[in-house]
Amino acid sequence: MTELHLPWLEAAVLVSFLGACCVSRYRDTELGRWWCVLISAVTLALTLGAFVDFVLLDVSAAVDRWQFAARWLGRDIFVIDQLSAPLLPWAALLYFLTIVTTVRTKMRRFSLASKLLSESLVLATFCCRDPWTLIGLMTASTVPPMVDFFVRGKPTRVLALHMALFVSLMIVGQTLVDRAESGHRLHAVWGILPMFGAVLVRCGVAPFHGWMIDLFEHATLGAALLFVTPMTGVYLAVRLILPIAPDWVLLSIGLIAIITAIHAAGMALVQREARRFFCYLFLSQSALVLVGSELTTPIGLTGALCMWLSVGLALGGLGLTLRALEARRGRLSMVHFQGLYEHTPNLAMCFALTGLASVGFPGTFGFIGSELLVDGAVDMYPLFGIAMVLAGALNGIAVVQAYFKIFTGTRHSSSVSLRISIRERYAVLGLAALIFLGGIFPQPTIVSRHRAAEELLHKREALARRINADVRTVFLPVH
Repeated sequence: MTELHLPWLEAAVLVSFLGACCVSRYRDTELGRWWCVLISAVTLALTLGAFVDFVLLDVSAAVDRWQFAARWLGRDIFVIDQLSAPLLPWAALLYFLTIVTTVRTKMRRFSLASKLLSESLVLATFCCRDPWTLIGLMTASTVPPMVDFFVRGKPTRVLALHMALFVSLMIVGQTLVDRAESGHRLHAVWGILPMFGAVLVRCGVAPFHGWMIDLFEHATLGAALLFVTPMTGVYLAVRLILPIAPDWVLLSIGLIAIITAIHAAGMALVQREARRFFCYLFLSQSALVLVGSELTTPIGLTGALCMWLSVGLALGGLGLTLRALEARRGRLSMVHFQGLYEHTPNLAMCFALTGLASVGFPGTFGFIGSELLVDGAVDMYPLFGIAMVLAGALNGIAVVQAYFKIFTGTRHSSSVSLRISIRERYAVLGLAALIFLGGIFPQPTIVSRHRAAEELLHKREALARRINADVRTVFLPVH
C-alpha cells in the first residue's frame, strides 16, 4: 500500500481545528476575520494537495492512509479513497468562499471560530470509514449550530430534538449491527432500520424536514449553508447503509426521498420569502441525490455522486448570492417584485447561473450528473425516473420565478450603493468558472465518480457473497 507523500489530511484537519482555538481568543473581529480567511485558505490548499497526491498515485492501490493516525491507533480509521478524494477540497472550498465573502456588518453574528471547528469536523468525517468514529464525528458536528442558536438567543427545541433523535438512532443502529455480526447473523434488519431513520433525519427527508426549515429561519444564512450543503447525511448512507442493506431497504429510502423531492419542489414554487424558497429547493435537490445514492447500478450511483458535487457547489453559490443580497437589503420578500438587477447585475447573473446549474441546465456542471442519475433510475425503477424529471422541472420553474421576483419587475431606488465588493466579485467569478469548466470538461469528474461507484458496489457484492457463504455453512448438512 502506497502512503501519502505528506500527511495532507492530518494537516488540513489540525490547521482548521487549531485555527478555531486561536481565532476564538481574538476580541478584534476584523483581525480575527483576516486570520480566519488565511486559515481557511491554507486548509483548502492542504486538501487540494491531498487530492492531487491521491490522483497521482496508482489507482489500483486500495486506500492511502493517514500515516500518523494509523501509527498511533494501530488501524486505519481515517482514509482517502475514490469516494472521499474530491469531497475534501470541495467542502474546504465551500467554507473558504463563505468565510471570505462575509461582510463586516455580519461579523458579530457569524462565529468564525465555530465555522473553523465545523470545517475540521466535516473534513474528518469525509475521511472516515470506521463506523463508530464516523458516528462520533457526526455527533460532534451537531454542536456548533446548537451553540450558535443559544448565543443568539434563538429557540433551540426543534433543532435539538431532531439532532438528539439523529444521534440516538445512529448509536442504536450501529450497536445492533455490531451485535448481529458478533453473533454470526450478519447485518440484522433491526440494526439497519435505525440507521435508515438516522439518514432520513439528517438529510431532512419528510416528515423530518422541519428542523431544516427552522435552521434557515433562525440561524445566520452562512451558518445554515455550511451545516447542510456538505450533505454529510448522504455520506452516512453511502458508508454505513449501502454496503449492508437489503434491496427493499434501499428501495424504501429511494421512495421516501423521491416523494420528498416532489413535495419540496412544489413548496419552492409557492414560497413568499427567499430563505424558505432556498431551503425547499435544497431539500428537493438533496433528496434526489439521496435517491441516487441508494441505486445499485454503476450508472445511477455514478450520477448521484456527480450530482452530489454539482448540487453542493451550485446551491452553495446560490446561497452565498442570497446572503450577499440580504447583507444589503435585509431578508428578501418574494411577494412583490424587487427590481434589483440594475443595482447588482453581477449578483443577478450569479443567481441565474448557480440556480440553473443546480437543476442540471445543459452546459453546466450538473448536467451530465443529472442525466446519468435519471438514466440509472429508469433502468431500475421507471417511475422513479419520471418523478425525478418532474421534480427537476418544478425546481427549474421555481428558480426562474425567484429570479424574476428578486431582480426584475420594477425599478428599485436606493441612496446606498448595492454593488458587490471585490471579494464577492472574485468569489462569483470563481464559482462561474468552476460551473462552466465542469460542464464543458465533465470527463475527469465522471471517471472519478464512476470509479468510486464501482468501488462501493464491489464492496456490497463482496459482503453479499460472504453472507451467502455463511448461510450455506449453517444450513447445509455436513457430509
